Amino acid sequence: MIPSWVIFAAIALVFWGITGVTQKLSTNRISSGQSFLWFAYAMGAISLVLWLFVPMHWHVTRLTLWLAIAGGMLNGLGALTSFAALESGGKASVVISLISLYPLLTVTLAVLFLHERIRVGQGIGIMLAVAAAILLSMEKPAAAAE
Repeated sequence: MIPSWVIFAAIALVFWGITGVTQKLSTNRISSGQSFLWFAYAMGAISLVLWLFVPMHWHVTRLTLWLAIAGGMLNGLGALTSFAALESGGKASVVISLISLYPLLTVTLAVLFLHERIRVGQGIGIMLAVAAAILLSMEKPAAAAE
């Protein structure tokens, strides 16, 4: 039987895969700021549904609360800058691929602050991901209009 976390991860992959295209389509038509605001409204609606229908344990420590708030703010700032990258001419196939390499930073921080270890195979995977990012970002400049 497939573990439930794998199913949720696969669903997230589908949602985020489609998101890259919808974000590019929106920033082709409206500003990155407007796109982000509509993104925020949608997140607010999802949050309201969760608040109304999903039982929550609201007794958390201040540290946990601030970590959750910081995570939300950083997520929002990441979304805002991804909209700006798309609006400023970045191709969805390149921008979304590059920003999707954020786990490399997470891994680095986990090694530094959580004392996690990277195995050889994981290290090779990280090097390949960095190489992929470099290759994805290499494009010929557009020919100047004459």
